[in-house]
Amino acid sequence: MATERETQADRRVCGLVKDLASQIEAHLRARAATLGLTATQATALRELTHPMTLRELAERMSCEPSNITFVADRLEGQGYLERHPHPDDRRAKQLILTPKGAELRDRLVELLSEDSPLAPLAPEEQDVLQHLLTRALIR
Repeated sequence: MATERETQADRRVCGLVKDLASQIEAHLRARAATLGLTATQATALRELTHPMTLRELAERMSCEPSNITFVADRLEGQGYLERHPHPDDRRAKQLILTPKGAELRDRLVELLSEDSPLAPLAPEEQDVLQHLLTRALIR
């Protein structure tokens, strides 16, 4: 059974993680707005590091593929991505950034690095934080 001290420590850590996630989300929203994007569109662009299916993108964004369809439609309509036949699965389509989309993604990544909520941490500290969060998530 957890002691009172362990329970308080757990609550403090959970609160800090929640606060950091909120700051990161607000930062993403603000930077996305400067580019005329929603936070979800910005997240999709950030995650499109290579051609991937809607299902793969949905997994990276932790949501259902049906939710990503609307986002992909909007980004495609704006000329930021295209759907191409998947080379190994004729039932699937791959999402591929257009040159305009790749340029926007680069700008977004640059903006997200400016005044990031994680900026106060040295790169080594960010590595430690990533390691600790990864350990906490693996069960």
